[in-house]
Amino acid sequence: MKQPVIDASNVVKFLGSGAGRVEALKGVALALAGGELTLLMGPSGSGKTTLLSILGCMLSPTRGTVRVRGHSTQGLGPEDLAKLRRDHIGFIFQSYHLFPTLTAAENVRLVFDVRGEHSRRAASKAMEALSIVGLAHKTKSYPVELSGGEQQRVAIARAIAGNASAILADEPTAALDSENGHAIMSILAGIAKDPARAVLVVSHDPRIVPFADRIVRIEDGRIVGEEQRFAGGYNRNEVELAVHGQRKR
Repeated sequence: MKQPVIDASNVVKFLGSGAGRVEALKGVALALAGGELTLLMGPSGSGKTTLLSILGCMLSPTRGTVRVRGHSTQGLGPEDLAKLRRDHIGFIFQSYHLFPTLTAAENVRLVFDVRGEHSRRAASKAMEALSIVGLAHKTKSYPVELSGGEQQRVAIARAIAGNASAILADEPTAALDSENGHAIMSILAGIAKDPARAVLVVSHDPRIVPFADRIVRIEDGRIVGEEQRFAGGYNRNEVELAVHGQRKR
């Protein structure tokens, strides 16, 4: 069996201290496979973002194990966790997290700057990533000159430019209208076709369900259900057309 890109087992996470201490995750197990877009859904306070942060090596579990490309995070200090993130994880956030004083190309090149890569090859990879998300004509634009959908595309380009093993997206369509949200999910679904890369999208938006290969539901810190999509031979495009009322006759 192929090794998961990220594999979490029996993950428990406590947040806060004293009387305010909360068990945010209660023995969660989740594996992310390459070539698959996994949608993690649940109500506010269910533990979605906490789990994403642990899978992305931004938080350490109180108990349990997490492996990224076979590397265990157990016992790793902040510097080693940061290296694991730089080498293997690409993040996409609801609020884009772009630097306003940098152009689109410069924002994408940050993924190489933090690795100490300042070569022409790094610049070329940044331009290539922007082309993949349809922004080859906006490389010199600043965030203020871009729409919300375009800013999120820059964020996606930055996440994929460094050849990350896993793309973790936290509510990537929440700040966008339906059209731009649809476009962003189409890009992420395309990225997820790469068998060497896993994509996890955290959301509570039912409109993006048709883009998922797999849906995992979390409530009160526990995984309560899982559904593998399109196992019956459905094509993502066919489902998408049906959802939007455009099925060909």
